[in-house]
Order: sequence, then C-alpha cells, then structure tokens
Amino acid sequence: MSDRSRVAVLAMAELAQRGGSSPVPILEVSECRGIPAHQVEQVFAALRRAGLLQSQRGVKGGYTLRRDPGDITVLEVVEAVDGPIGGQDDPQGCPVALIWAAGADRLSEAFREVTVADVAAREARRAEAPMFHI
Repeated sequence: MSDRSRVAVLAMAELAQRGGSSPVPILEVSECRGIPAHQVEQVFAALRRAGLLQSQRGVKGGYTLRRDPGDITVLEVVEAVDGPIGGQDDPQGCPVALIWAAGADRLSEAFREVTVADVAAREARRAEAPMFHI
C-alpha cells in the first residue's frame, strides 16, 4: 500500500467519523489527521473522479462521502488512488511472478473485506481503549 493509499483511507475514515451531514474542508481533514493539505487535495481529487466523494464549492464547501461508509471498501479507495493491486502482468509461469500475483490476490481480498466504516470504528475503539503506563 502506497503513502497515497494510506492518506486516502485515513481521510475517508475522517469523513466517515463526521457522519457526512455537511461538507468537510480539506484543511480540516489535513489538520485533524496531521496530513499535508496538498496530499489530501490530491487523493480527494482521485476519489471524487472515482465516484467515492462529492465536492461542494463555496464558503461552506468541502467534501462528503458519496455512499454510505459501510458500502465503500478499502479496496475501492486504494484502487481509486493507486490503480489495480498487482497490475495486469501475465506471469507466464514465472515462479516469482506467480508468487507475486498470489500475494496481490490475497491483499485485494483482505482490502475487499474491510470498509471505510470498519476503519472508522476501529479507530474509535482504539481511541476509547484505556492506556496503561508503567
């Protein structure tokens, strides 16, 4: 997973945690997540083109999820910003290429099973977990 994918998943989780009732400006997502605004802007442009986000211009402008976060998989987010996992290479029997393709298939399946809502819920549980210091 690339840095762009990581930023995209984190930013989508931020929007999911906010409930989607009103548009969230890029700068707010950037500040809340500690991600440079230009990176958020780049991934949001790709996510909007992929139909995962909608944008609203103006003073009260920003971005909202186009669909319910429980219906958006991490795979969709990753592929929107980085393209298909594993590429389109034909391994042609090469042992290393076959292993690589199998790994890409497993990664795709793992990302397909997790939604943006799942990521947001995991973050919320982690934030609520008690911290023990020694």
